[in-house]
Amino acid sequence: MKLVSFERNGQIGFGAVIGDDGVVDLGAALGGRYADLQALLAADALGEAAAAVAGRTAEFRLGDVTLLPVIPHPGKIWCCGLNYGEHVRETNRQVTEQPTFFLRVADSQVGHDQPILCPPESTQVDYEAEIAVVIGRPGRRIAEADVAQHIAGYACYNDGSIRDWQKHTSQWVPGKNFWRTGGFGPWMVTADEIPFGTVMRLQTVLNGQVLQDATTEMMIHSIAKQIAYVSTIAPLQPGDVIVTGTPGGVGARRSPPVWMKPGDICEIVVDRIGTLRNPIAAEG
Repeated sequence: MKLVSFERNGQIGFGAVIGDDGVVDLGAALGGRYADLQALLAADALGEAAAAVAGRTAEFRLGDVTLLPVIPHPGKIWCCGLNYGEHVRETNRQVTEQPTFFLRVADSQVGHDQPILCPPESTQVDYEAEIAVVIGRPGRRIAEADVAQHIAGYACYNDGSIRDWQKHTSQWVPGKNFWRTGGFGPWMVTADEIPFGTVMRLQTVLNGQVLQDATTEMMIHSIAKQIAYVSTIAPLQPGDVIVTGTPGGVGARRSPPVWMKPGDICEIVVDRIGTLRNPIAAEG
């Protein structure tokens, strides 16, 4: 299934995408038992959702709603940095034995087709194509061999970065958490449709030009290792998100640098998931 979170007629909901752009309102189809997609995951009710969708016709179109980040308010958003060799080399850093992580906050994200905002304090707004893993079942100190059973699904992610603020000090959090600078969507593809360990290709396409292009087999620290690592720090809960790293080709390391600017269109394309599209706009 492809699962979305949306706003329609002033109400927040969640649904399943059927066909090219039809949506079944899962909140209604499941009798209002689950407040949102995160609650559905917490109840381990993906099977119930699939049964509710079977045989139904679309109630509205994707274009009729405002898509929200797949999980609008995750408890935790763990982001893995420096996780592709080419990106490590272009940043003149060293491969580390353990993964590098930082945290994002929920309101630093927007959904598909919603504008990523350029703050007036910076002109260095960068793109980062990534794959987001959404946790479905809780766990602490999850063994790498057991990781697959804790994954609900996968989504596209643009870990938008305000590079000059990221470089103010040795820690990156300010540059990674400006309001509405990251994209998360358009949907979550459930894990039953992407067998664990499937090699996926991810790209950034800015104004029609491919600027990043890699596959997950190029990761330094695997998704299994990432989940095992962060679940040692704190329990993972349904709806938590792990953003798994970006490949080489970021705008900051190009000559000359390539920054996203108002009027641009940035797309994150993952072959087994879909395309996350965000226009770029000035923060008003």
